[in-house]
Amino acid sequence: MVFWHLCQCSCVGGHAGILSWSCFFRFMNFFGWDHKTLRRNAIFMMALLSLVMLMHEVFGKNGYLTLRHEKKEYTALQQQVQAVSEENQRLEQKIHTLKNNPEAVEKQARDQLHLAKPGEIIYMLPDRKSTQTQAASQQMPPAQTRPKR
Repeated sequence: MVFWHLCQCSCVGGHAGILSWSCFFRFMNFFGWDHKTLRRNAIFMMALLSLVMLMHEVFGKNGYLTLRHEKKEYTALQQQVQAVSEENQRLEQKIHTLKNNPEAVEKQARDQLHLAKPGEIIYMLPDRKSTQTQAASQQMPPAQTRPKR
């Protein structure tokens, strides 16, 4: 009923059904508000609407905080892509070296597979880290326990 009254209001220029400020003020007079109260309420509603829109722009689905988070994620992904690209280049260089250099293949076979040429003897020495760990564990005295009373 109220909406129908607002739409049927004769506006400036005589165009019925077109909303204008004069129709809006006539509608607000429906509540019996004076011009000062009407103005105060309109300012309050505009401020409230602006606050809601600002909250949506900051915290909304596509708001500022989401955008900032996605930019950080994009930067991290770009760094990962760069690291993987460098790793690929390094591996391609290694493949090229192994395909074209027989000495590199021989070194790889000796180091990783412990292969030897005919007549060679390979002596395997323990790693320094494992030797130091074993020596440290052997030097520790056994834990002494006190008799219970």
